[in-house]
Amino acid sequence: MIDLHTHTTASDGRCSPAELVARAAGAGVTILAVTDHDTLMGCDAAEAACPNAGIAFVGGIEITAMAGDIDVHVLGYFIDRRAPALLQFLARQRQSRIDRIYEIVERLALRGIRLDAASIVKPALDDPSRAAGRPWVAKAMIGAGVVKDTSEAFDRWLARGRPAFVPRRGATPADVIARIHDAGGIASLAHPALVARDEWISTLAADGLDAVEAFHSEHDADATARYLALADRLGLLVTGGSDFHGDESHGPQSPGAVSLPPQYYEPLGRRATMRATASGSKTSS
Repeated sequence: MIDLHTHTTASDGRCSPAELVARAAGAGVTILAVTDHDTLMGCDAAEAACPNAGIAFVGGIEITAMAGDIDVHVLGYFIDRRAPALLQFLARQRQSRIDRIYEIVERLALRGIRLDAASIVKPALDDPSRAAGRPWVAKAMIGAGVVKDTSEAFDRWLARGRPAFVPRRGATPADVIARIHDAGGIASLAHPALVARDEWISTLAADGLDAVEAFHSEHDADATARYLALADRLGLLVTGGSDFHGDESHGPQSPGAVSLPPQYYEPLGRRATMRATASGSKTSS
């Protein structure tokens, strides 16, 4: 079982890296990638836990790019996790996330919901490798008795079109793809059915996109078939995974709930080797 899309407490997941690995092993996962948002913090601990769990580890990340006002998430795999330019870029991404939290809290205050923004972002200030996100605001809202759960927080307040929504700021998809390549990695478009801009994928491919995530918990059979066909037509590789976060608002409650078929995995490793050789990076898998 191959799951190339999971999250930990380094970003918006509920499981620590060690807990994620234990749950993945219990579910029968044999190849696991950690792909936290805009941070590599969870990778080292997860990688250290994998050998005893009988799991092969793939270092990864999910970087937020912006196309106009639309979020485009780009997954990076087999990257050099010590690449200085990438680390500097990710630090800027994470600072933007902190700034966004303050803006969200301000919008909530205008509607009579007063939260302590400094307390919400404190974990990211104490450890700058952690990536803050809207789920942190949702947790504070639950603690304040404003909402009963994360789903209500997003549905009523934090999702796009809701009163406290603040658009992200980020690099373009082409810039993110280039930064992943510079770190010796391969870039895959995350959950394209959620982006709902299939017409953009050919442009992203021209910009260097390596793969598309055809297998995902939010993709039905028709969507998976559509992206497999599109990948074949554009010469893209295929990735897939559960997008496991460990909470009720993110779907699958187990790593490996969506698995990448093995025939799609081997070409990823070959492309990564070629990419690392071309970039001069030493990959951290």
